[in-house]
Amino acid sequence: MKRTILVSVVLGMALFNIISMKAQPVNVNRILKSIVAPVFPTAVFNVMEYGAINDGVTDARQAINKTITGCSNASGGMVLVPPGKYYVAGSIIMKSNVNLRIEEGAEIIFSSNPKDFAPFVLTIFEGTELFNYSPLVYGYHVSNIAITGKGILNGNATSGFATWRPQGSKNQDRLRQMGIDQVPVNERTFGMDSNLPPSMIQFFGCSNILIQDIHILDSPYWVIHPVFCTNITVRGVEIKSYNLNNDGCDPEYSRNVLIENSTFNVGDDAIAIKAGRDQDGWRIGQPTENIVIRNCVFNSRCNGLCIGSEMSAGVRNVFMENVVVKNSLSGVYFKSNSDRGGFIRNVWIRNVTCDSVRTALIRFETNYPGGRGGFHPTRFENFLIENVQGDRSGECGFYAVGIDKYPIKDIKLKNITLRKCKIPYILKNAEHVKFEHVILGEFKMPENPVETEKTQLNSF
Repeated sequence: MKRTILVSVVLGMALFNIISMKAQPVNVNRILKSIVAPVFPTAVFNVMEYGAINDGVTDARQAINKTITGCSNASGGMVLVPPGKYYVAGSIIMKSNVNLRIEEGAEIIFSSNPKDFAPFVLTIFEGTELFNYSPLVYGYHVSNIAITGKGILNGNATSGFATWRPQGSKNQDRLRQMGIDQVPVNERTFGMDSNLPPSMIQFFGCSNILIQDIHILDSPYWVIHPVFCTNITVRGVEIKSYNLNNDGCDPEYSRNVLIENSTFNVGDDAIAIKAGRDQDGWRIGQPTENIVIRNCVFNSRCNGLCIGSEMSAGVRNVFMENVVVKNSLSGVYFKSNSDRGGFIRNVWIRNVTCDSVRTALIRFETNYPGGRGGFHPTRFENFLIENVQGDRSGECGFYAVGIDKYPIKDIKLKNITLRKCKIPYILKNAEHVKFEHVILGEFKMPENPVETEKTQLNSF
């Protein structure tokens, strides 16, 4: 009898915990307490004193990297890049305890020749580990690093890396199959003639990172891509980069990230939160978590905030507020497909203003195209989205479509207004969806929306 009572109590408590988790806000203050920007010694190391020439023609790479090494070896400080143009034929390699400060009026212009970005380094391309071209600014297992100042980092990729088209290529396919087959990472060597471009800035396995006030132009691929990192602040950054797959910021396998007061003018998603692809993500098993995004402007040719589709290790505890989304594909988009597995859970979004969107203001999709025939459905759970104003949508106001027997769960929309749309909402394979003061086009939504016939949107 006692055992029966005990089991009933435990089951009752578990049920209470499940119910109480529905559409609960993320603990933002707890996350912010864990994010502290690095502080550096006052010593200054001027790249001109190490031989850099700021004529925009002479290769300054060796001098800049020598300055960074000297600064790090001397217990750290500021590496100062004074006004002028610095041509850099290859990657800048960050070292611990270094603040690379690019002064206003200074511009670092990278080579457009892909061959300059060898030797190959351990990196990640679209969620799969490999050895490939070095990112233009790269740090590997270092700590206390920063890129600051109001100068310019110019990837100069338009006539180089950005001419490549990796989507659907044999090398992209080969890499993805290597990930599925769990080929040892040291055997996944690409690089020369691989047509897989590197990220603009990638810190790999690093901690205590600050990227502040910098202007970034013409990136080869993803622009800011921290991987396996912790304690990251991106503040006051302006990106203008419209090449293929120019996501603005892609935290991946990373935790404790603050992105604020920044403007993203990009050719792909403004912010895309990632956590590995398929078997690589499951093997690594490190979720991306504790992300705060606030006071930003997104001007994107794809989506505003996107989570996925590479998120197989899981994404959780994401908070976004006070964001303006200019014309985009979707304002807020959570996407996965039946290959991915993993989860997206505990997301709180508030105070967002959107202009026109081409597909949906708010979009959930667990069967995004591009799968390879697996069946590992992703869990979508616990979303609170409130105080969102939109002008118009070309297709739909709210879209949430899960996979049969694997529903999307626990979505609450509160104080949402979209002035004009063709279809107010599409809902299929979703549970515990609540509307509170939601107006989509001409329709005031009921508190408990009913499922609709599944409809595929035209744009991805």
